[in-house]
Amino acid sequence: MLDDKAVLITGGTGSFGKKFIRTILERYDPRRVIVFSRDELKQFDMAQAIGNHRMRYFIGDIRDAARVTMAMEDVDIVIHAAALKQVPALEYNPTEAIKTNIIGTENVLTAALAKGVEKVVTLSTDKAAGPINLYGATKLVADKLTVAANNIRGKSKSRFSVVRYGNVIGSRGSVIPLFQNMMSNRAVELPITDLGMTRFLISLQDGVDFVLKTLERMQGGELFIPKIPSATISTIAEAVAPGIRTNEIGVRPGEKLHELMCPRDLAPLTYEYDGFFLIKPSVEFFHHTDYAKTRLGEKGHTVADDFEYNSNDNPHFVDAAELREMIAKAMPFDD
Repeated sequence: MLDDKAVLITGGTGSFGKKFIRTILERYDPRRVIVFSRDELKQFDMAQAIGNHRMRYFIGDIRDAARVTMAMEDVDIVIHAAALKQVPALEYNPTEAIKTNIIGTENVLTAALAKGVEKVVTLSTDKAAGPINLYGATKLVADKLTVAANNIRGKSKSRFSVVRYGNVIGSRGSVIPLFQNMMSNRAVELPITDLGMTRFLISLQDGVDFVLKTLERMQGGELFIPKIPSATISTIAEAVAPGIRTNEIGVRPGEKLHELMCPRDLAPLTYEYDGFFLIKPSVEFFHHTDYAKTRLGEKGHTVADDFEYNSNDNPHFVDAAELREMIAKAMPFDD
C-alpha cells in the first residue's frame, strides 16, 4: 500500500508519528518519509534513533501555509497529527488553539489539494464529539474542514478522511504515566477525579494500525472510529497500583465524566462495521459515495436512531488485570 509512496506526517516527532514511521519502515518500502514539525531538537534526536536514508526532516509550523505547501511537493500520503492538545492550556490560550488546530488544518488541506496529494487522514479525538472544552471544539472544526475538503476537490484525485479514537495508553500528559510517576515517588494515595469516570483506551500500536487500515478502506469524507475498550478511572488506578488508597478530588474544568465518540444526533449518519464505526458526511457530495461499504469490500449496516457510542455504555470494559496486561504491552514507548 505504501510501497514507493512519499508519506508526510505533520507533528511527526510526537508519540504517534514515531510509532507510525517505525511501523511503515518495517512493513513497507516507501519512497520517502517526511517529518514536518517545529522542534529541531526532537528532529535531531529522531534522526539519530531512526537511521534510514528515506527519512526527510522539515522544520516548519502548520500555521505557515507557504512552508506546508513547500513540504508537500511530490507527496502521495499525508497523516495530519499536529495539534495543540492540553485542555487547561488551551482554555487559557484559546487563540493559539484556533491558529494551530483550525487554521493549521486548513493550511494542510489546502496544500494537499494544491499539490494533488492522493490521501489525507486527519487524527481526531473523542473530545471532538459533543465538545465542552476548546480543545475538543477546535478539533471538531478540524474534522469538519477535513470532511468538507472532499466537496471542493473538483476533479482532483485527493481524498480526505478522519480517524477518531480515545486515550492512548501511556501518552504524554495522560493519567497512567502520571500514576506511575507518583508511585515511583512513593505516593501513599492517588488522586481520582470521580470514581465513576470512564475513558476509552487504545494502545499506540493499535492506533497506528487503525490509521493504516483507514488508508486502505477510505473513499473520502468518512469519519472512522475503532471499537475499543473502556475502563473506569478507579480500574486504571487499581491496574497501576493494586490496593492503593484513592482520594476523590472532583471533575476538573473542561473535563467530561464520560467520553463520547459517536453522538446520538449523528446516529442517522452512522454505520457499524466489524471492528469499527463509520460516520458519513452530513451533506451529499457532488460525487455520490456509498458509505455502506468500504474500498476493501467491507459491508456495514445502519444503527438504531438512538444509538450512541460512549465510554460509559460501551459493551467492552476491561478489569484491572486485563488493563495491567495492556499497559505492559504498550509501555514504555519513546515519546
